[in-house]
Amino acid sequence: MAGFAGKWKMESQDNFEEYMKAIGVGLMMRKLGGSAKPVLTISNNGDKFGIKSETSVKTTEFDFKFGEEFTEHTADGRKVQSTILEETPRKWVHEQKGEYPSTIIRELQDDNTLLITLKAKDVVAKRVYKRDS
Repeated sequence: MAGFAGKWKMESQDNFEEYMKAIGVGLMMRKLGGSAKPVLTISNNGDKFGIKSETSVKTTEFDFKFGEEFTEHTADGRKVQSTILEETPRKWVHEQKGEYPSTIIRELQDDNTLLITLKAKDVVAKRVYKRDS
């Protein structure tokens, strides 16, 4: 069974612009963010993980250990305190605390499909990624 590590290309998204609005992203950045097709690279080195998100407009990345709070600078420019928990080997829950709290759930649907569910206020968005072999 393959894990999270590897390169992932976004295939589809639903309600992402409304999610960005719920976390305080301005109109111009919402339009850019909504049209971007990120490539995620997830790495693992022992108990430390890294997530890198690349688009034609911006690249962001952060490293973390499960259960340890860290400062995250998001692609939309927010500075948040984040904690990621491994709920199961196939499901990570990422809590962002700040002016606009948010929860990001990364869940492997199968070895080649990653579903990311983003929640803020009463808004839920989904992004589906496929493994880039």
